[in-house]
Amino acid sequence: MTDLPEYVLERVFDAPREMVWRAWTDPDLLHRWYGPGVETVIHRFDLKSGGAWLNEMKWGGNSNFSKMSFQEVVEQEKLVWHHASTDGDWNTIKNPMMPDWPQVLLTTVTFTDQGDKTIVRLTQVPLDASEAEIACFAETMAGMDKGWGSGYAVLDEIFAELQS
Repeated sequence: MTDLPEYVLERVFDAPREMVWRAWTDPDLLHRWYGPGVETVIHRFDLKSGGAWLNEMKWGGNSNFSKMSFQEVVEQEKLVWHHASTDGDWNTIKNPMMPDWPQVLLTTVTFTDQGDKTIVRLTQVPLDASEAEIACFAETMAGMDKGWGSGYAVLDEIFAELQS
């Protein structure tokens, strides 16, 4: 396969860019909306190129670990990271719930002013993925809006709270 599937989600938030950036980069806010419906624990958040975000999502007696390795950080404009499933020691592994899921996704998030609102554009593409992993990602993309959309609904509540 030469063309990689690209997941794209663009959304306008009714909040200024500085506030939206803060919700994506302040662990005290990020854990509230990232992984809605589960307990999100941010073990480390080193917001700089070469830094890492170590994330655990807990539900019932289960945990799902992931590591986001920041590739590029442009204050209030852009975040780029490699997103990988990990074990509890933060070693990259195949996703235990979806064995054909790509081991690493390139995630890019941009923040653009639209008056007093903010356009957030998120893209994800598989990196160094096998054909099976690319196919799995392509098949799953249609359902990814639901997960991100649930988190974005919580973001709307956070923005309303911060602006009140």
